[in-house]
Amino acid sequence: MQNKSYTVVGVMSGTSLDGVDMAHIKFEVKNGKWAFQIYENETISYSEEWVNHLKKAVDFSEEELKKINQEYTDLLAEIISDFIQKHQIETLDAVCSHGHTILHQPQNGFTLQIGNLPKIAELIHQKVICDFRVQDVQLGGQGAPLVPIGDRILFSEYDYCLNLGGFSNVSFEENGNRIAFDISPVNTVLNFYADKFGLKYDDKGQLAKTGNVSEALLSELNALDFYQKAYPKSLGFEFVKTVVLPMMENYPISIEDKLRTFTEHVAFQIANALPKKNGSLLVTGGGAYNDFLVQQMQHYLPDMKIIIPEAKTIEFKEALIFALLGVLKLRNEINVLASVTGARHDHCSGVIYEFSA
Repeated sequence: MQNKSYTVVGVMSGTSLDGVDMAHIKFEVKNGKWAFQIYENETISYSEEWVNHLKKAVDFSEEELKKINQEYTDLLAEIISDFIQKHQIETLDAVCSHGHTILHQPQNGFTLQIGNLPKIAELIHQKVICDFRVQDVQLGGQGAPLVPIGDRILFSEYDYCLNLGGFSNVSFEENGNRIAFDISPVNTVLNFYADKFGLKYDDKGQLAKTGNVSEALLSELNALDFYQKAYPKSLGFEFVKTVVLPMMENYPISIEDKLRTFTEHVAFQIANALPKKNGSLLVTGGGAYNDFLVQQMQHYLPDMKIIIPEAKTIEFKEALIFALLGVLKLRNEINVLASVTGARHDHCSGVIYEFSA
């Protein structure tokens, strides 16, 4: 008999490097319908040293990658333990952790999320479910995006679920299949230029709003090969570092103009990616707070109802859904959809680490 109720902590670190998102969540299944409640939640920011370390890791040697994996697992264990102690969380079925993506090269059959070493279970004295992407890549999939099964199970009332994080990704139902894919970089680029002003991000898109669109740059961005590809498709930071930023740096325009142009690019690509341009669009991730970006999306999608939910869902939806992926793994149920990733078949992904009490 399967449990009908699960209490877990979901842990997520995204490509925008704003820190580790953690949420204490209760899931219940009643008559095949899933419900959730998010209790305590927190984002623990990385130190400047760790931000720089994680940014540079894309160029690390194999030995350096092994070292940062060990160190990051220790760091993550400390962050999770502090969260559990601080909020006096006593009974958990599991900690469900994404880790942090350093390399994502599905075309080469490779993806690496650090912080998923077996020792994490011993360090935090909890059952840990993690490393959700590797198996999918081994099955010929993109290893991403993994959130769509959670969109289907927890947010089925919306026509589209859009996440605006380091990258934008969308999921929706089409002919009985859940379809999802990465659309474009978002905060990986916008935050890079906000940093030139000594800011972590462009608050509400206020800097971008003061700039002018460079039509030449916008055209070049929109012509990138990635946007012409059919889904399934996914993006990694390598794309930003080797393709997008070098292209933008070629233009001798102001930072405000770069922010404005890239915001326009993101809004245009999102509108372009949606097969029908009306219905309801749920927007989550840090970019949901970028009022100017949302305004430009609405400009390109005048007939779409854009819904910005409450802060907990905006900020912790990915932690919530990786928590769900972990619970599905515990139940030995499908948690990755081949229609989304392009893998050979649906599967139950992740590894479970027990700890010795």
